[in-house]
Amino acid sequence: MNTESGMSTEPEHSAATDSHANLLIDTQDLIAQALERLGYDNAMYEVLKEPLRTLTVRFPVRMDDGSVRVFTGYRVQHNDAVGPTKGGIRLHPDVTENDVKALALAMTIKCGIADVPYGGGKGAIVCDPREMSFPEIERVSRGFVRAVSQIVGPSKDIPAPDIFSNAQTMSWMLDEYAHLREFDSPGFITGKPAVLGGTRGREAATANGIAMCIDRVLTTKHIPIEGCKVVIQGFGNAGSYLAKFLADAGALIVGISDAYAALYDEAGLDIEDLLERRDSFGTVTKLFRNTISNRELLERPCDLLILSATENQVIETNASRVQASIVVEAVNGAVTQAATQLLHDQGTLVVPDMVANSGEVIVAYFEWVQNKQGFYWTNEEVNARLKSVVERSVAAILKASAQYRVNPRLAAYIVGIRRVADAVRLRGWV
Repeated sequence: MNTESGMSTEPEHSAATDSHANLLIDTQDLIAQALERLGYDNAMYEVLKEPLRTLTVRFPVRMDDGSVRVFTGYRVQHNDAVGPTKGGIRLHPDVTENDVKALALAMTIKCGIADVPYGGGKGAIVCDPREMSFPEIERVSRGFVRAVSQIVGPSKDIPAPDIFSNAQTMSWMLDEYAHLREFDSPGFITGKPAVLGGTRGREAATANGIAMCIDRVLTTKHIPIEGCKVVIQGFGNAGSYLAKFLADAGALIVGISDAYAALYDEAGLDIEDLLERRDSFGTVTKLFRNTISNRELLERPCDLLILSATENQVIETNASRVQASIVVEAVNGAVTQAATQLLHDQGTLVVPDMVANSGEVIVAYFEWVQNKQGFYWTNEEVNARLKSVVERSVAAILKASAQYRVNPRLAAYIVGIRRVADAVRLRGWV
């Protein structure tokens, strides 16, 4: 974006462009493998390898200085054979069409695993909200809704928050949509504040879902939480919540890390003390001298390794040195596809991101249901229903992994794609 002239330009090709394309290719490859295991032929893959609809929009926005900038946005709908599509809207300067396509495909899988009646969708606005004022972000949010309003709606495609978007962004988008579709707006978008029809339990949905997933996996593997040795990479919102949850349940948190370094003590760390001393960014290791690197932390012995930092942390070159019995991807793509197979071969259970962090989309579905009913649940009811869905999802993945003799990531794709593939077949599309 050329801010001096107030005009937008197309991003130049870079190494990042290749990684965006690879994300889509990797997702398509897993879908192909899953469909083959399920007995579907190439015709089904041709239907599901690309989204049914990809809308690219360009819309003008008046900036605070009086200039007009033209922003690019995307809304991708992968497949609506089982019901409306569902997926977040991210605001990011580096997002590409291939990113949004890959994320829409992945959302189909995540919805299929959770057994909710959605296909995958995704949206994005190419911008950097960190360099924009509050009123500018509002005008961009409203402009995007106007641009895509013809293809979204509670029975068509339901947006939600994603990177750099939040409940306030959703509120602006809801309000703009209400002006356009007055009687069709309550369930148009999820991730709203409770006062505008949002659900209780939304803010903690992802962390609660991960905690429920961990509890189920430990029970399945006959590892008691009491005395379980845990390493948590990433001490932000999710990582710190999980550290406290597990420590309160009797687990021994032997390692944590932030963006700068890691702490490890086989006798256990004082989580309450670390939580009190960390800053607003989740940083605490700067206060200690005896630290190790993030990479070293991943290779320390433990029962449970939780990856809640960034993507590509366990790769082919370090997978063989991971000593955890269970690895949980609390963030997307923390373990590469090749590393997942290596860990599986050495007997390590990898709980893939599509299962571990599915709490948000599950609770988003609950919000949509409550909007349609006009009846709202208590926090306890939301969490009870979330636990039921998470436990069912974990059981389905482990069963598919054993049945098809594949690693849990491919098993997740098998479970996730089966529902939409069956719906496509029954509709007679192939």
